[in-house]
Amino acid sequence: MNQNSSYESQLKQLIFESSMISNILQAARTVDLPNWYIGAGLLRNLVWDHLHQYDKPSPLNDVDVAFFDANDLSRERDKKANEQLTAVLPNIEWEATNQAAVHTWHEAYFGYPVDPYESAEDGIAAWPETATAVAVRFLPDESLKIFAPFGLEDLFEMKLRRNKRKVTLEEFHNRYRKKEIKKKWPYVTFIDG
Repeated sequence: MNQNSSYESQLKQLIFESSMISNILQAARTVDLPNWYIGAGLLRNLVWDHLHQYDKPSPLNDVDVAFFDANDLSRERDKKANEQLTAVLPNIEWEATNQAAVHTWHEAYFGYPVDPYESAEDGIAAWPETATAVAVRFLPDESLKIFAPFGLEDLFEMKLRRNKRKVTLEEFHNRYRKKEIKKKWPYVTFIDG
């Protein structure tokens, strides 16, 4: 068994042992947005909290849901997706984002344009850090599909590394400070550059 498949097994076990994350995945599957995934901070917190042997999960700002609907690029599509998810699981702060539409608002929000994404996976592959560019979804048979374009090594080896595809060095540093990564998870290695 290679290291990545070992990490996949560990990630699946952690997810299935978490009733909160299982409920989140069930809710997302109930709404069934096109080509949906859940990931980013939710999975980072799960794994890093486990590796730090924390008794309680670190607080989450929101639950990132990536989906891909090329038929509706309006901001209302994201709003509707969030409303649908909230109707199923109201105690979660959902952040559903149609990856097909990111290029329509990215420059106004972040200050620089991006090319249109071709799929939800393409959008996830542009998430800011390699350790958080990881997403999962429930399949109809209750198994998990994991999408990790950079592998799971940085996530499980607690390495915070910039995804150079999209994020500037300045933005990476700002995110590191703003999210208080070292304060929350002191064993994380910050890889500058």
